[in-house]
Amino acid sequence: MELSIDSLTKHYGSKIAVDCVSATLKPGVYGLLGENGAGKTTLMRMICSILKATSGEVLFDGRDVTDMGAGYRNILGYLPQDFGYYPDYTAMEFLRYMAALKGIPRKKAVTRSEELLAVTGLEHVGGKKIKTFSGGMKQRLGIAQALLNHPKVLILDEPTAGLDPKERVRFRNLLADYAGDRIVLLSTHIVSDIEAIADYVYIMKKGSFAAQGSVAELIAQAGGKVWELIVEPREVPAWERKATISNLRHEDGHVVLRIVSDVSPAPQATVCHAGLEDLYLYYFPVKEEN
Repeated sequence: MELSIDSLTKHYGSKIAVDCVSATLKPGVYGLLGENGAGKTTLMRMICSILKATSGEVLFDGRDVTDMGAGYRNILGYLPQDFGYYPDYTAMEFLRYMAALKGIPRKKAVTRSEELLAVTGLEHVGGKKIKTFSGGMKQRLGIAQALLNHPKVLILDEPTAGLDPKERVRFRNLLADYAGDRIVLLSTHIVSDIEAIADYVYIMKKGSFAAQGSVAELIAQAGGKVWELIVEPREVPAWERKATISNLRHEDGHVVLRIVSDVSPAPQATVCHAGLEDLYLYYFPVKEEN
């Protein structure tokens, strides 16, 4: 099983949202990292055949997904960043409705909906209206609907938004287990989720892939670019203005800064072990946002 993205491009007038992106995805978990406006959602919508590409193509096992039509939708699961729901439906009613849209027979729909309510920890509220749900509960329901048809290709846009740490761990474990023989692509701003479960990661910036590789390969790229520097508390504001600081902590009346930089920020700075979040900040420095 293979999902091939070949020179996928999307223009909105003179603006290039996605710029000639190519990738080959086989069973496993793929992470997509990038700041807002990087093109992640546009790319995912084109992969789902919801948005027409300006040029390029998406192939599933060598077949153009646009030509596959319903055949592709039958093997696809998708959770958009803001998925729609009917507030007066109960969770069970909503899942059965979505199952009907996906062409799942009624008897199987009921069984599958019950399974997914249990998997997502919503079995105790299956009969309650969605309008009474918290943000995290709605997000879990969105994840459940994406899994209804046992999709071979699962596309998730910000799936852990609104989930508390315990729910995120549960979701990560679910995805890691699910991806054994399926293709899973998820976009998130929560770098630790990607670091925990992704087999391969794409860092997207200004419509194209700025970096890609396994978590270990990407972290290796940040080697020698992460520093610790001990400063006085009064010096912190100045460092925040001129450096990319991934973390700071107070220690014995001083402040220890974790700085992402190609070169040593000060003679007394020491190199320290890098993480995926450090690499993310290397490509998207905080000072660029100011």
